[in-house]
Amino acid sequence: MSHETWELLSYIVTVIGLPFAITVYMLERRKERQIEEEEIYQKLSDEYADFSKLLLDNADLRLSSEEVPEHELSPEQQERKKIIFDILISLFERAFILVYEERMTPQTKRLWSTWDDYIRTWCKRQDFRSALPRLLEGEDPDFGRYVRRVAEECARSPG
Repeated sequence: MSHETWELLSYIVTVIGLPFAITVYMLERRKERQIEEEEIYQKLSDEYADFSKLLLDNADLRLSSEEVPEHELSPEQQERKKIIFDILISLFERAFILVYEERMTPQTKRLWSTWDDYIRTWCKRQDFRSALPRLLEGEDPDFGRYVRRVAEECARSPG
């Protein structure tokens, strides 16, 4: 092959091959990120399922139904409730740190919406909202602001 042929081939590679390779690389990276996001979401979902089992094991606290006034709970029940709320806020914080973003892609928004629903469900409970100042001590500041905002919204809205 002549020098001109090699030069022409190098131009073709540069003009066509390089952009193609970059595009393929970018698509692969996007696919990998999506798979990583799905894996994170699945792991967090598994942790929430484990938390639901904890609620079942502590059904006497009625945390999945109506609220029981603190004075109706024994000291041991109050302690278990406190620990369960600690576990829950830790799980919510982990989900917030791993999934939440100010500007979310549609995929991330879809993954976060479930966690937002969980947080809102718990923030509708007066006993959970009352425990928030203690629960949020030392937690991620952005997470704390988010949960406080949601709790205020839930406190204002009926039902």
